[in-house]
Amino acid sequence: MTRRTDWAEYVHPDTPRGAGGGADDGPAPAGDDRPEGGSHRGEGTDGDDRPRGGRARRGGDGGPRGGRRRRGFGEPSAQDEGTSSSSRAEQEASSGDPAERARAICLRLLTGTPRTRKQLADALRKREIPDEVAEEVLSRFEEVGLINDGAFADAWVESRHHGRGLARRALARELRTKGVDSELIEEAVGRLDSDQEEETARQLVARKLRSTRGLDRDKRLRRLAGMLARKGYPEGMALRVVRQALEEEGQDTEFLDGEGF
Repeated sequence: MTRRTDWAEYVHPDTPRGAGGGADDGPAPAGDDRPEGGSHRGEGTDGDDRPRGGRARRGGDGGPRGGRRRRGFGEPSAQDEGTSSSSRAEQEASSGDPAERARAICLRLLTGTPRTRKQLADALRKREIPDEVAEEVLSRFEEVGLINDGAFADAWVESRHHGRGLARRALARELRTKGVDSELIEEAVGRLDSDQEEETARQLVARKLRSTRGLDRDKRLRRLAGMLARKGYPEGMALRVVRQALEEEGQDTEFLDGEGF
């Protein structure tokens, strides 16, 4: 008789039963079945899908890997993350009017990748731009369309769902960390309907299924359902999709009818 299994064991299948750790804090960012949350080694919630160490590989449920990685939507450039010098425009404005400095900083950060208002506000605060100056500059950028959190949220959902297979719950978490308003988040993730979400879940399971062959039934279930859980898929949908995939391979899934599932 199969023992009762908590959903948390699928989210973190390697955690001993009864151990602490809580629920999954967020997606991640994420291509294999590694946790999406930023507290685990692997993809983070801020769009970093770079392989960690070792040789680049291909496959997994997040698409092909290998070769030179292209920066994803909304990811910071090396210049933004590192200690390289600011652009010439920012250097020229560094000793002048704070508003000029703020505009130069924002324009540099918006070059090549979209940003939310909160991301830009945080950058200006870090560079010691006065709050009232930052507010004025950011409001002006919104007026002319250089900052558009609604468009950012729509593009983020499109990119991260199709590129990383993230579900609505995980996408909403990522957008909240970037300071997008809750109404804009709800509107953006609402464009992703349940049918499309379930179809993506099926594709993820189909890609992962082959690598689980040879494992015992319960371990396969944990691997597949856990991968979907960490990408933000609801428990019921994840187990339904995994069950159907296993049944197509001739696997007995009657044990999933127990109350523990």
